Amino acid sequence: MKFLVLLLLVGVEKFSAWRRRIQNDGPWLRMLAWVEARPTVRPRAALALLVLLPVALLGLVLALLQPLAYGWLALPLHLWVMIYSLGRGDVLAELGAFRDAWRRGDGEAALRAAERDLGVSGETPPALLENVQGYLLWHGYQRFFAVIFWYALLGPLVPLAYRLLALAAERAGDPALQRRAGQWRHALDWLPARVLAASFALVGDFVAVSRVLLHDLLAWDLPAAQLIAHAGRAAGDVQAAPLGEGGVAGLDALWQLLVRAALLWYVAFAAWILLV
Repeated sequence: MKFLVLLLLVGVEKFSAWRRRIQNDGPWLRMLAWVEARPTVRPRAALALLVLLPVALLGLVLALLQPLAYGWLALPLHLWVMIYSLGRGDVLAELGAFRDAWRRGDGEAALRAAERDLGVSGETPPALLENVQGYLLWHGYQRFFAVIFWYALLGPLVPLAYRLLALAAERAGDPALQRRAGQWRHALDWLPARVLAASFALVGDFVAVSRVLLHDLLAWDLPAAQLIAHAGRAAGDVQAAPLGEGGVAGLDALWQLLVRAALLWYVAFAAWILLV
């Protein structure tokens, strides 16, 4: 059933508007505001209410549905949870204004678009482009790859926990709560980020990625975003190009790298199902 859910997930994301309807964070954000309005609640207790409680409720519902109709009644719930657990927004749409400005050679407009749409800046055009490349790789990973990795490995509970932790790290107003959520999320990022980096080596420049991963493969403190950015640029042989078409071509190459890695993951998961 997992592979069917992952196939349906791609279809729903690409060809329907369900994702926008399902990804309604309003109730959870109201719960976050309620928790933050009580300063006596410690960050661990807050995350227990905001993350562990919804995950526990989902686990209870799935346990009730699993014995019915050979588990097929749980399929719509699996799909709903996976759609909700995907990242917010559309990274290609977010890059649109930056790409247009960079293609025109307008560095000022590119900087304004990157700061406004991506929250990314750079002191020089090459530094700005490198940061945008890292944004593309990181958000491609955290919006899709981390979610499907944990679903394939452990089912829908961990993807839901991952997305709620990401929301807490991004939307919480309490720095202590943000920091604790970021620590928990870092633990969930450690393994899938390295699997994706290894996938980049298989679908891109194997030797270049191997050099990048040689010293950082087991480094616990290395942020997943930094590892993914370094491995992706090495695999795609992408450099910080000057203003113009070359920089846009580099972004396209990184996107195609992500697409090839996704195909590799789906093929590997299908082969695992057939062999196990």
